[in-house]
Amino acid sequence: MRLIWIIVALLVVAAGAAVFFLTRPAPEAGPAIDSPYWSETDQLVDVGGRQVRVRITGPRTAQPIVLVHGFSVSLESWDAWAEGLESDYRVIRMDLPGHGLTGPDPEARYTVQDTADFIGEMMDAMDIDHAVIGGNSLGGLAAWRFAADHPERVDALVLVSPGGYSINGVTEEPVAVPLPVAMYLRGAPEGLVRAGTANLYGDASRMDPSVPERITALMAGNGDAFVERLEVFTLPEPTADLERISVPTLILHGRMDRMIPVDHSEAMAETIPGARLITYDDLGHVAHEEDPGRTLADVRSFLDEVL
Repeated sequence: MRLIWIIVALLVVAAGAAVFFLTRPAPEAGPAIDSPYWSETDQLVDVGGRQVRVRITGPRTAQPIVLVHGFSVSLESWDAWAEGLESDYRVIRMDLPGHGLTGPDPEARYTVQDTADFIGEMMDAMDIDHAVIGGNSLGGLAAWRFAADHPERVDALVLVSPGGYSINGVTEEPVAVPLPVAMYLRGAPEGLVRAGTANLYGDASRMDPSVPERITALMAGNGDAFVERLEVFTLPEPTADLERISVPTLILHGRMDRMIPVDHSEAMAETIPGARLITYDDLGHVAHEEDPGRTLADVRSFLDEVL
């Protein structure tokens, strides 16, 4: 059980969110952060009093896709998808509050609803009226909850192993964070980070060896925020909310996923009106990282059809 908690706490829901529409000019770029992971395409954007690291690539006038990562990682989770999309789309990514170079939220807004609301606040800050929203795991959970609450702002959903149904005893009530998990999140020992990250893949040999090193480095300074997020993390029975989703929805799920069972996505696809499910026999929890070519082909086909 302790190992499960460590893995879940590492990347309990990688996420992401994707957004697309014809955008107005982006806000002025803020000051740079002194970090090897800061790029020339990064900027700091004020989102509800939080200085959020945002990375934008692709043609300014192209349709934007905003990709939001999941628990304990950063916007780099979407590097491969961004590289594959930026020729045709305005690709926008950010570090969620309490993650990456954004760092802790001064008001500790870490509930699932806070994260769903953050998507809308980020869109407002970037002058995005409506978009395609996508996400992996925690990001998927926040994305579909945002879509259920604000269908007028969502053109379509792309969800990769999304959270939603109860796991590890978490329901409408949070589960206490075990001390070893809290110590792990605050200390982020690279060996455990490497083992936990490898467990997210169907085939660990597909993992770039530099990924755990990056995750370890960007966990630094966010340990308390990770623990605070887990302390308020809930998964209430989702059926009624899923039934409210009225936008085209694509769900991708690797059958080797050890974090969220594939039958959760099967149930979700049956519940969201008109949702489509694609599964991959050999992929794990982060299918967008493990096989970006195959997953991107399915996403492009879906978007070409529904938009």
